[in-house]
Amino acid sequence: MERFDTYMERCLYGPDGFYTTHGVAGRGRGDFITSPEVGPLFGAVLANALDAWWESAGRPDPWTVYDVGCGPNTLLKAIRKARPADERPWRLIGVDRARPDVPQTGAAPSDSATGVVERRSELPEDLTGAVVLGNELLDNLPFRIIERGTDGRWREVFVEGGEEQLMPTDARLDIAAGARAPLLSEATRWCRSVIARRPSHVCLFDYGAATTAELAKRGGWLRTYRKHQRGGDPLAEPGRWDITVDVAVDQLPAGAFVETQAGFLRRWGIDTLVHEGREHWRANAARPDLQAVAMRSRISEAEALTDPDGLGSWLVIQLPSS
Repeated sequence: MERFDTYMERCLYGPDGFYTTHGVAGRGRGDFITSPEVGPLFGAVLANALDAWWESAGRPDPWTVYDVGCGPNTLLKAIRKARPADERPWRLIGVDRARPDVPQTGAAPSDSATGVVERRSELPEDLTGAVVLGNELLDNLPFRIIERGTDGRWREVFVEGGEEQLMPTDARLDIAAGARAPLLSEATRWCRSVIARRPSHVCLFDYGAATTAELAKRGGWLRTYRKHQRGGDPLAEPGRWDITVDVAVDQLPAGAFVETQAGFLRRWGIDTLVHEGREHWRANAARPDLQAVAMRSRISEAEALTDPDGLGSWLVIQLPSS
């Protein structure tokens, strides 16, 4: 019998797990699309935020930005395209995984030789002054499932033989009787560990809600995915589906600044970039080149990234720095 978080870790990161068999580039091989894969606009807007953070840090040279759970480094490549190395002395490093104790096989080739971005297997112990990014990272860290019974008893989900088993637990969550919710023990541990390493900024993009009580009330917080399809029972076909969870911000370290992705992108200039793209297209529509087509695509990219019923409702969580 396995506690659900142990089962999830095996299904995602074990020898026959979803990410192990897909390799570190699993997020970029057709299973689902995240904001950086919509197009380069997401990275260009994030580059505006990085500009401001770099300036506030006194323009250090070099200055390090880590993207944890980077997949094929799509986000950092878009940032580098928006801010070439000869303009910004930023050291951009993709980190394959969040947890150093979870092996990762099938690693993608290093991007270091291209001069675009670097790659490493895990975050260093000293992050003083660095920026840590994580796009849809916390939702993939193993979580526990706690149920508050109508009889007043607390139980936890375990898995045995492909079936759910409820066992007594001392864990407690702020949820109503008859409800269940995720206990984000690993996500909380990861956030505290990163903050303790003294980065200047930790900026995380994910789906979720402000409180655990809200998640429990609305339901649907446990999700499975494969090849752009939502799945069903996470206990069916273990290792064949991604397992994710909505993030409850109140379980993370206190003091985080939270806004929607749409709000974050507008605050850092997405509307200006879209206007520039529209004007460039108008000036070159008669004889469009690849640059003109790329600038025009900003319009549709922005619509997807700020959609209030989709990616625009995602949360941007900026953790407090030490």
